[in-house]
Amino acid sequence: MTDGHIHPSAVVEDGARIGAGVRIGPFCVIGPQVRLGDGVVLKSHVAIAGDTAVGEGTVIFPFASIGEVPQDLKFRGEDVRLEIGARNRIREYVTMNPGTKGGGGVTRVGDDGLFMAGCHVGHDCQLGNRVILVNNASLAGHCHLDDDVIVGGLSGVHQWVRIGRGAMIGAVTMVTADVIPYGLVQGPRGHLDGLNLVGLRRRGASRADIHELRDMLDKLGAGSFRDTARHLAEGQSGPMARDVLDFILGPSGRSFLTPKPA
Repeated sequence: MTDGHIHPSAVVEDGARIGAGVRIGPFCVIGPQVRLGDGVVLKSHVAIAGDTAVGEGTVIFPFASIGEVPQDLKFRGEDVRLEIGARNRIREYVTMNPGTKGGGGVTRVGDDGLFMAGCHVGHDCQLGNRVILVNNASLAGHCHLDDDVIVGGLSGVHQWVRIGRGAMIGAVTMVTADVIPYGLVQGPRGHLDGLNLVGLRRRGASRADIHELRDMLDKLGAGSFRDTARHLAEGQSGPMARDVLDFILGPSGRSFLTPKPA
């Protein structure tokens, strides 16, 4: 592990816990409740505030603001926190906010994510592993993104929306309803536009898995998502199809993005 170093111009407040091999660059500001895991690198001009934990091996680039108070007018200074996993890459001007009392008090970011320049993770979001937010993508409060989700550049995700495992959101898309696992969503007001075939192939999905997902998607598009999913769940299905059915039948107060009418 690289030897740790704190630049003389950095401000590390009393109480901050700094792991082994951490490197803190020029003009960073680290608050008293911050915990930095082993091998974390802060390039320069990084501000980390609040009750924030950053997992080992994460690299944060200049002018990122991590853990500052949530953008919620109901926030009154309650004890809330932000938990960031290991080996994330958090690029320039990224903002990540902690939770709120009304949303459970915790924002969580998994491991091995890539958060490109200017993107935003709002309060009470729950992100899985290997999530990618492309430049200037924004997640409103209370969003849930499962593992391997990609959100394209300049896209926005409405509060309380869930995006299932392996789904992809195209660039310049507004996502206003839940997205099924492995789905592909794109358009100014996003609609379900088939499967995320690139992501499925990268994950090693078999041809049989992809055919089963396509067949299920055709059936889901013919009626109510939940009613059709309940019927399909009674039959046999592979693990990826089961991911989709479990997601649709899971708890949610929102509707689903569906295929665009022919």
